[in-house]
Amino acid sequence: MKFVTSILNRRAFVALAAASMLASVVHSAPASAADVTIPIIVKDTTSFYWQIVLAGARKAGKDLGVNVPELGAQAETDVNGQISILENAVAGNPAAVVIAPTEAKALGKPIDEAATKVKIIGIDSGADSKAFTSFLTTDNIQGGRVAADGLAAAIGEANGGKIEGDVALITALPGAGSLEQRAQGFKEQLAAKYPGLKLVADKYADGQATTGLNIATDLITANPNLKGIFASNLIMAQGVGQAIAENNLAGKVGLVGFDSDEKLIKFLNDGVISALVVQDPYRMGYDGIKTALAASKGEKVEANVDTGANLVTKANMKEPKIDALLNPKLD
Repeated sequence: MKFVTSILNRRAFVALAAASMLASVVHSAPASAADVTIPIIVKDTTSFYWQIVLAGARKAGKDLGVNVPELGAQAETDVNGQISILENAVAGNPAAVVIAPTEAKALGKPIDEAATKVKIIGIDSGADSKAFTSFLTTDNIQGGRVAADGLAAAIGEANGGKIEGDVALITALPGAGSLEQRAQGFKEQLAAKYPGLKLVADKYADGQATTGLNIATDLITANPNLKGIFASNLIMAQGVGQAIAENNLAGKVGLVGFDSDEKLIKFLNDGVISALVVQDPYRMGYDGIKTALAASKGEKVEANVDTGANLVTKANMKEPKIDALLNPKLD
């Protein structure tokens, strides 16, 4: 009996020692990168533009070994939906959060509150908050200026070098920081450089391509001297492009859009769209996650990063740099 007890005691001692050693190893081992979660919250998961942003974030997650939940509402108009998504993401205690705010004013306070618990990295559009650890975006005011230059060039080409006539601006939604800045830059550039161009309409839509189509159709009917339109995001460019095509005005009424997808690239090839101002959404997503990881480790990061804007025309769309922006890898 003593012999059996002795064996059991020895086994218990060995088991206890092994458990102690394992606990020591687990405790001393640093958390792996795969244990780090950084959600990215976009404005609209169904949009091609935001899918490119998500693809960049996904690649960063793979490269850096970080879990990157891909979150967002089904439409840019769902502001309350994005606020709820942000609150739920923060409740999960992530290392950091990357977000593209849908509406500047409405997201200000929720971002302030979130930033008391976790590092917040902003991308694309701003919010009424000073709580961002870092903000990566296109210089949208400069993007608006680039659009004005592109539209003026298209009008001049169609009118024997004369840059004059009526132009219009169509914005997808009121209150979106990036869109308001594009409008600002566009108007400033018109006033500073193109006195012959008169802004006769400054319209807001509801985020739907059909509304952009209807607004553009009404403008074309009401303004026989209309020479150009700036549609300041992808969805509006789709709708306005359709209006130009349906009224057989390709090459007669210039159209500059913002961002790109298959439909807009076809419009550009067909001459329906004169030019596109194209951002680098892939870089925005990739560098957003990379910056968030660095910030979560306490590393110093840039407060503001300009990710660039490029004017794309039929003449330069095949250049390697431009082609990479128009045809990003989504896997």
